[in-house]
Amino acid sequence: MAEVLVYVDHVDGAVRKPTLELLTLARRIGEPVAVHLGPNAEEAAKVLGEYGAVKVLAADVPEFAEYLVAPKVDALQAAYKAVTPAAVLVPSSAEGKEIAARLAVRIGSGIITDAVDVEAGDEGPVATQSVFAASFTTKSRITEGTPVITVKPNSAAPEAAPAAGTVEQLEVTVADASKGTKIVSRTPRESTGRPDLTEAAIVVSGGRGVNGAENFPVIEALADSLGAAVGASRAAVDAGWYPHTNQVGQTGKSVSPQLYIAAGISGAIQHRAGMQTSKTIVAINKDAEAPIFDLVDYGVVGDLFDVVPALTEEVKTRKG
Repeated sequence: MAEVLVYVDHVDGAVRKPTLELLTLARRIGEPVAVHLGPNAEEAAKVLGEYGAVKVLAADVPEFAEYLVAPKVDALQAAYKAVTPAAVLVPSSAEGKEIAARLAVRIGSGIITDAVDVEAGDEGPVATQSVFAASFTTKSRITEGTPVITVKPNSAAPEAAPAAGTVEQLEVTVADASKGTKIVSRTPRESTGRPDLTEAAIVVSGGRGVNGAENFPVIEALADSLGAAVGASRAAVDAGWYPHTNQVGQTGKSVSPQLYIAAGISGAIQHRAGMQTSKTIVAINKDAEAPIFDLVDYGVVGDLFDVVPALTEEVKTRKG
């Protein structure tokens, strides 16, 4: 069976959920070979093997931490040459998409970004995308070179399928041309204790109807009761009520959780483009004619300041 390269997204060896999803998808089209760049590969290999990686190509050179992106592309290209895979799967993070695009250029291959599903086809992997502000769903395959595909988080449920997960060292030579942008400082992101917005299984977002930064704790309380991430519409962000890092939409982050709750959000196309692929959508809005109700699975016509606190208490009661 053909091998499929899977780029590992991790934090100091702690494998992140999108990688486990990629391993699950990779098994549909071949045998997953994980590429782990950075420290603690042996520890990560235990998890990667549990989810189907037949082997783990590992490399850790100082340049990965000292320079932006390009040295990792050198490493992934080295893995590509060592394996000659049927496809390369990469998480659809900002860094992941840049790495995938650079790799595709170097190996002369086509690329598909932000796929929400990948399946085997008669002439190679077929990727499903949500396009044109989520108005259409397309199925595409790459016709030139080895398919390079980036996949959005929450596109598949990780499924364990124990494999060897044998660690093999990958020889990497970082080119001088890959050292053009040096990292001079780092500032750790302040932890909120909530899941990452793009990876969260549940997202609760607030919009213009929240009517002020002082009212966003109502949204946060519901999110915390569900173990969810907090999002915001562009209107709420532009008004200064919530940080831009939490914006969901065409000019913010694209999310695809199992459950998306929109409170006080009208449903403008810009916002819909960032959340329309969510598996289940719930909207709470006073305006029964709000566009958001056109795409929801469940809609509540009511004042969010009545509905959301009541929902929060109900969740706490059922969990407690």
